[in-house]
Amino acid sequence: MTDASFPLVPGSTIGILGGGQLGRMLALAAARLGFDVVILDPEEGSPAGRVAARQIVAAYDDRWALKRLAEACDVVTYEFENVPADTVAELTALGCVVAPGAKALAAAQDRVVEKSFLAEIGVPTVAFAAVHDSDSLAAAVAKIGAPSLLKTRREGYDGKGQAWIQRAGDAEASFEKIGRQAAILEAPADFGRELSVIAARGRDGEIACYPLSENHHEGGVLKRTSAPARITPATRDQAETIAIKILTALDYVGVIGVELFELAGGKLLVNEFAPRVHNTGHWTQDGCEVDQFEQHIRAVAGWPLGPTQPLAHVEMTNLLGADVEAWKKLAGEPETRVHLYGKGEARPGRKMGHVNRLRPLKD
Repeated sequence: MTDASFPLVPGSTIGILGGGQLGRMLALAAARLGFDVVILDPEEGSPAGRVAARQIVAAYDDRWALKRLAEACDVVTYEFENVPADTVAELTALGCVVAPGAKALAAAQDRVVEKSFLAEIGVPTVAFAAVHDSDSLAAAVAKIGAPSLLKTRREGYDGKGQAWIQRAGDAEASFEKIGRQAAILEAPADFGRELSVIAARGRDGEIACYPLSENHHEGGVLKRTSAPARITPATRDQAETIAIKILTALDYVGVIGVELFELAGGKLLVNEFAPRVHNTGHWTQDGCEVDQFEQHIRAVAGWPLGPTQPLAHVEMTNLLGADVEAWKKLAGEPETRVHLYGKGEARPGRKMGHVNRLRPLKD
């Protein structure tokens, strides 16, 4: 690795931990700006690896592979928040610049740490309590009440690693359902809809926020996002203030996704944040002057952030499993832009791609 000097000049090399669809779209964005990309992923021929300059096929804890990555790259980022913390520590020890930093990764990897961090910086969330055994579970249910949602502290996404406790007597069964793992118990949020804000912070502290999106889930998995969402200026200001507080407190560099619950009175609660580009930000690829993927590359490379103004109203729909088989029909729709991830088997629920349907902003 050469000594990184920001902003990185075109021709520099950016490393990405993870070879899935987010890494693929980051690599494509980096290539547009003149950067080379090296992917580290254990899957040979990963979706991202096939569009990058190079892929290192190795486990994320392979020290030899991490040394090769550090030597090859001027900066390293990641496409998912469950990158092992030891991996980032090893890269940092090798003199590699990693963005977003270890603080953001640590907070996002543990739901109790995440909620505690948000509470410390004055960002509202649902009531919560840590759970690690039957006694702490009983105490948490007594504090939070039922119904309440039990989630594993680590891992778990798209509805996995979660179980509802409808009555206090259901607590032990729900704990068994998630494998008696360390968990967090959360109070339910009586929200009308889920919103999200995609925001970015540059190396100089510059912050840019995209218009909010409204999100719809099916079976615990995001199905559709509509943006810009119909919101009041007060809601926009509230969301942007939340994003700015999080980005600043984490000394963050890159794009972040913040999921929000909108309550009946207009108050916003943070559900969670992801220290990476986010599924609810895919609409920006065809709806904004600079999309979230280019914005992330700009931020980690030390470039100025790009404009976030919307050019169109977009409905983003995830193509899950066999949905992707309609690609020919979708490609024939003049208002539709198709984004496919280059994955093989279309398993049920697997994210195979997404489409963005555009209409004028005035509609």
